[in-house]
Amino acid sequence: MEPRENTVVKTIPGEKPSGGSEDSLLPKIKRSHPAWRSLRRFARYTAVRVFTLFCTVAVGIYLAILIANMGGYVDTIVEGTIREAVGSQAANNRAVLLMSREDRQAWIEDKVNAQLASRGMNRPFIIRSFEHLLGALTLDLGRAQFLSSDSGSKEVKRIILERLPITMVLFTTGSVVVFFLALLGALFLSRRYGSTLDRIVVAMAPTSTAPAWFYGIFLILIFASILKILPFGGMLGSSIPKTPLMYALTVLKHMILPLSAWVISRIFLAIYTWRTFFLIHSEEDYVELAKAKGLRNNSLERRYILRPTLPAVITAFTFILITSWQGAIVTETVFGWPGLGSLYYQAINAFDTPVIIGTVVIFAYLLALTVFFLDIVYALIDPRVKLGKEGAQ
Repeated sequence: MEPRENTVVKTIPGEKPSGGSEDSLLPKIKRSHPAWRSLRRFARYTAVRVFTLFCTVAVGIYLAILIANMGGYVDTIVEGTIREAVGSQAANNRAVLLMSREDRQAWIEDKVNAQLASRGMNRPFIIRSFEHLLGALTLDLGRAQFLSSDSGSKEVKRIILERLPITMVLFTTGSVVVFFLALLGALFLSRRYGSTLDRIVVAMAPTSTAPAWFYGIFLILIFASILKILPFGGMLGSSIPKTPLMYALTVLKHMILPLSAWVISRIFLAIYTWRTFFLIHSEEDYVELAKAKGLRNNSLERRYILRPTLPAVITAFTFILITSWQGAIVTETVFGWPGLGSLYYQAINAFDTPVIIGTVVIFAYLLALTVFFLDIVYALIDPRVKLGKEGAQ
């Protein structure tokens, strides 16, 4: 074999070499950089999560549309209500009474068909169901059939936006209170395993199986009916306070009973669960080693117990928040709290399908956003979560 000749590429000063220049290599270097690969994997992970949650929300909303309309049977109920109303109009209209039987029936049919067309009910239900789905996914929730907002608007979006902050004030506050009380109580009891207080909490844990409205009935009976120191329900009472401070104090006073009922129904089981969880982690070898080094309890809990359990703690808070929205319907109805839950109950009683579907849509989006937030936090704080091809979760 002939020896390979060494080729020397001569360059002119100020001129870049041909073939493999720095500019052509720079994008490849950037794409192969670990930070760039991590960013691409994180973007792919986020896109997959968004697509999955969107499909889940779409399926859930369409099922809600079918259930809320009873597979189209609600159309029959609404049409019957319209015919009854038009029949009453015909009976009270002298000009219609003087018509022949055929003309009177034609007049009634024209009125009924006009009202059905104004509500969009003159087309097959299956077509309208997909139109409702598209409108729900784009938050075009339409107009309510019977209910209205405090300002008199019939737009479902405006009705819900008036009620949503009221629900968030009560149940987000309740979730935060339960979370921090349970976290501090669990850490406190994990250092006092077997004490009298620990046994009391363990004995009280089964009481969390009862819903918040169950305890709310007894709280209303004691503090509103017998002691008469707190209001029965509502949010503001009979008159609206004039100053922002009085408004806030009035809302806080009306929040005491529903907030207490919510905390009582969740706190003992949460403390018991997390206390057991912290006890298990406190027996790990690295915790024993930290104790042997003489680390103080506060530093030990913060660095060696709380930090490894941070993903589980965030998950627990997320589920507390989700269950608070699920329990809003009955709890708000018992306490007369004018939030999204009581609106949903009113819409069911009134067969107001657009409001029912709109409320379900908002709850579905809140749930999807919460789960999405949880996934992103997991990807950021938990090194065990693998992104992309290196190991998908």
